[in-house]
Amino acid sequence: MRFLVVVLVLLLVGCSQPKDQVIRINGPTMGTSYHILWVGQNPQSAPDIQAKVEQRLADINRSMSTYDPDSELSQLNQGRLPVSEDGWIAISQDLYAVLNDALDIHRRSRGLFDVTVGPLVNLWGFGPTPSTDKAPDDEAIALARAQTGADSIELNPATSSVKLSKPLYIDLSAIAKGWAVDQLADLLRAQGISHFMVEIGGEVRTAGHKPSGQLWRIAIERPGSVTDERGIELVIEPGDSAVATSGDYRNYFEENGVRYSHTINPFTGRPIVHRLASVTVVNDSCGLADGWATALNVAGPEVGMQLAEQEQLAVFMIVRDDDGFHELASSRFRQLFPHYQSAER
Repeated sequence: MRFLVVVLVLLLVGCSQPKDQVIRINGPTMGTSYHILWVGQNPQSAPDIQAKVEQRLADINRSMSTYDPDSELSQLNQGRLPVSEDGWIAISQDLYAVLNDALDIHRRSRGLFDVTVGPLVNLWGFGPTPSTDKAPDDEAIALARAQTGADSIELNPATSSVKLSKPLYIDLSAIAKGWAVDQLADLLRAQGISHFMVEIGGEVRTAGHKPSGQLWRIAIERPGSVTDERGIELVIEPGDSAVATSGDYRNYFEENGVRYSHTINPFTGRPIVHRLASVTVVNDSCGLADGWATALNVAGPEVGMQLAEQEQLAVFMIVRDDDGFHELASSRFRQLFPHYQSAER
C-alpha cells in the first residue's frame, strides 16, 4: 500500500511539471511588423518580455527612422545636431553601430551598398515622400546623384561620432530592420531565453530549437507580382543564424510598360534592370545579412555571385529567365545546406 502511495505521488508530481511550449508575441514596428516565438514554460512572462521588446524597438526607431522628423537620423540629415569646431557630430551608440556596418558593406561591395541614396529613393517615389508613378528626367536624376556618396561619411570609433564632408540624406532602411532583429535576439538571451525565432519585415534570426527538438524552419518565397503567384521556393534550417532576403517584385511601379523597382543602383541613379528577382543571405548577423542582400540585389546575378564567392557569403538567388526562374547558390550556401539541390522552376 505504501508503495502504491509513493507511485501515485510520483505520478502526480510528474504530471504537475510544466512543459516547454512555444510562446508568441507580435506587433507593429518600422512600418511593418515583428513576430517573436520562443520556447518556455511560463507564458505569463510574455507581457513583460513584450514590453521590453517594444521599448527597445521604440529606442531604435527614435534613433534611425527617416519617417520621424525628430529622430536622431532625421536631425543628422537636417543638420540639426551639434557640430564640433572640427566638424565631428556625436551620435548614439545605436546609430554609430548601424552606420559602421553600413560603411563596411559599402567598401566590401565596391560601393553597391550606399545608404546615402535617399535623395534618389525619394525622387523615384519609394521613400517617405509621396509616391509617384512617373519616372524622373535625366536632369533631376543627376541633381539627386550629386547629393549622394557614402564616401563622404567618416566615423570616429573613439568618440562615437560622425563627420560629413557634404550634406547628405542617409537612409538606413536597407539594414536597420536586420540590425534590430539582432538587438531583439540579444534582449531575449539577456532574459535567459536561448531557443527562439525573431522576425521583422521578413528578416529573421533563429537560435536553438522547437520543443520537439527540431530546428526552426525558414521558407524562402517564390517571387510573384501578386500574392497568388507566390509560394515557397525553398525551406532551410538556418540553426543559430540569420536570414535576410531582398527582392524587386513587391515594391515597384510601372510606366508605359516599364517596371521600376524600389532598389536603386547608386552608380546610375536608376532602379535596377537585371533579371535577379530575389537574393537571400544567411549570416551570423541579421544586420549584415540584410545589408548584403540589398548590395547583391543591386549587383545582379553575375556580379552578385562573384561578390558572394569573394566574401564567402552564403547566398541563394532566384533569377528570371525566358521560361520562369532558375536558382543559383554560392559555395558557402551549399556548404551550410548540403542537402540543397538546385531545381529549375
